[in-house]
Amino acid sequence: MDKSKEIKTVLITGSSSGVGASACVAFAKRGWNVVINYSRSEDAAFALKEKCEQIGVNALVCKANVANEEDCKSMVNKTIEVFGRIDVLVNNAGATKFCDYNDLNGLNEKDFIDVYKVNVIGAYQMVKYAASHLKKVKGSIVNISSMSAISGVGSSIAYSASKGALSTMTLSLAHALAPEVRVNGICPGFIQTRWTKGFLGDRYESVKKKFENAALVGRTSLPEDIANGIVYLGADAHTTSGQMLTIDGGQLVNQGKL
Repeated sequence: MDKSKEIKTVLITGSSSGVGASACVAFAKRGWNVVINYSRSEDAAFALKEKCEQIGVNALVCKANVANEEDCKSMVNKTIEVFGRIDVLVNNAGATKFCDYNDLNGLNEKDFIDVYKVNVIGAYQMVKYAASHLKKVKGSIVNISSMSAISGVGSSIAYSASKGALSTMTLSLAHALAPEVRVNGICPGFIQTRWTKGFLGDRYESVKKKFENAALVGRTSLPEDIANGIVYLGADAHTTSGQMLTIDGGQLVNQGKL
């Protein structure tokens, strides 16, 4: 028997940077095979592959856009071809269209469709093709939603609505795939990432300070904080399914200070 096929494998979409990349490293430190997915950031994806391999594990890089069903199918098939199994699927890939909430004319039908194709339909398509493999090993799924799904506040109404749909779909999938596969989600608050800095621009430090003041723990999340939650739900929470874990430093319960 090929001993490499006995090593647990995690497939993380949208994982060339940020939370996804941190989760790849966290699983690699546990000795898991890692599948790194990117759609544009090829250099970052292969740099991450090298980092995971330096830790001592095998890593596979897959270029795929989860909005494309054939890409989802191909990524799952390639993972099985190389590693022989999928133990955890992390639906981390996300998209948005930045638009002020008061500007109802700022979003059109295509904007909503584009966001939903990645944040909701893409996650569903990944689950559809990975489900049979996850069932074989009694694996798990972790969907990365957002505090925006709870608060209704985020980069745009389309984004918040899509994350709300992803959270609800997480609960539906927990029912559909039970008892073999556990399905949970995470709702992060403000995260200190390159993506957040790019979105906020010159407002980054002031907005971060605002969320720090509202956080009960006095700070906002690093990508590693969310990655720790992903590993917990994916690998350790053996009797947890159908749950959404909020990781926001206590911002939501202290929202009166926002």
